[in-house]
Amino acid sequence: MKGLSIRIISSMESKKPYIAMMFIQFVYAGMALFSKAAIGAGMNPFVFVVYRQAFASLALTPFSIFLERKKAPRPSFCLLCKIFFVSLFGITLSLNLYYVALNNTSATVATATTNTIPAITFIIAAFLRMESITLKHYYGVAKVIGTTVCLSGALVVALYNGPAVKMNWKSSSSFHHHQTGHISNDPSPPSNSSPKAVDSVKGALIMLSANTVWSFWLILQGPLIKLYPAKVHLTTLQCWFSCIQSLIVAVIFERNNPSSWKLGWDIHLLSVAYCGIVVTGMTYWLQAWCIERKGPVFIAMFTPLALVITIIFSAFIWKEQLHWGSIAGALLLIGGLYSVLWGKNKEELTNTTTEEDIQNDAKTKEANELELIDAERQLKCFIE
Repeated sequence: MKGLSIRIISSMESKKPYIAMMFIQFVYAGMALFSKAAIGAGMNPFVFVVYRQAFASLALTPFSIFLERKKAPRPSFCLLCKIFFVSLFGITLSLNLYYVALNNTSATVATATTNTIPAITFIIAAFLRMESITLKHYYGVAKVIGTTVCLSGALVVALYNGPAVKMNWKSSSSFHHHQTGHISNDPSPPSNSSPKAVDSVKGALIMLSANTVWSFWLILQGPLIKLYPAKVHLTTLQCWFSCIQSLIVAVIFERNNPSSWKLGWDIHLLSVAYCGIVVTGMTYWLQAWCIERKGPVFIAMFTPLALVITIIFSAFIWKEQLHWGSIAGALLLIGGLYSVLWGKNKEELTNTTTEEDIQNDAKTKEANELELIDAERQLKCFIE
């Protein structure tokens, strides 16, 4: 009985990372849906970013104080400048682009295009010589093909609607009046010359730009963490910097519209609080824990789940119209993503095995040399 209990507990422990990652993907899907609802209801994208980062900063500050108060070093002025510019380029620019794009496209397209981030990161890292490209090995071919397929899927999502998936409902919510692009109330695909189609393409391309900037930010995090290893402090500093920077951006664009800053007990407040506290605060800890337990590839493999959740909720709750072009592009995105991840995983396993072989060869060589020295010693003693 005791052995059975131990096995049950062990089985539950092993499933925790899977449960955590599924929860995280639900959170990310909720971010796209709530954000689109708030912006569709009239909230300004630039103001949204300010409030989101303010909530995130306030949520993370207590944790950074209590958890890393003693081990966090005092950053130098030069380091603060680096963190400031990384925050400006990575968080402020990418988030503002993301929400401007979301104002011109659907939550489904926004979630779909996030699957391009691993492929874009791979391309940037390859140009910076931080990632190797070799067609001599199957894993190198898988990464190149996966990247090509992933970006092709993104272009399909951005530029091609295709025929509408026939649904047996009519939209009745005012929220749908603000939807644009691949998700629409019109059962027939919009004409490429229509304002809606133009906005949809513009929104998807801006979203890809946001993902590109975010990929740069991900690459810069590695060197930055080496300079300042207190991760929670670093994240909190970047949130505060991006909040201040986004405030300046919003004031520039909305200086003649003070009413856009008002928050009431409505979807606007719920969305910014959700994105700031739950998305930035809670998922940070869960993802860090999952990476520590299972590694980064395990985390990335769950990314398409957020797309599936978004499609389901968009179709059945918001009663949005789905198009076959979006589905085809999403399938290409997911297929390309898994090809890149598979190739990356195989490359890491091969490199690890090679390093172990080199270490084993070095140990064997050292052992043989010691045996030879010992044998020479014994021979010398015998002769004497």
